[in-house]
Amino acid sequence: QVHIVESGGGLVQPGGSLTLSCAALSGNFGIYSLQWYRQPPGKERELVAAISPAGQRTTYVDSVKGRFTISRQNTRNLGFLRMTSLNDEDTAVYYCALARGLGAEPTDWGQGTQVTISS
Repeated sequence: QVHIVESGGGLVQPGGSLTLSCAALSGNFGIYSLQWYRQPPGKERELVAAISPAGQRTTYVDSVKGRFTISRQNTRNLGFLRMTSLNDEDTAVYYCALARGLGAEPTDWGQGTQVTISS
């Protein structure tokens, strides 16, 4: 089991940018695919982006393509989600997760970080 913690959420104006971080505090971070999920208010959680263990492959949900970028630094046990051109539909609790494949069910979850887009 890997203990992971997200950070970087907050209140951002429409059109703004934000970078979320995911830190693995234990376990072997580099063998897992890294995923970012989000759960908007009153809606189901969805997979937003994922990156393979060595970072060669990425995948994004259509609604964030061209605006969000997922990355990782295995030497520092860190993952990131760079979000740009944010709009109110991006308001959600964002979760970092680790899985055995890009689209696989997570084995480990972070506690979530709130991102609110509002003027």
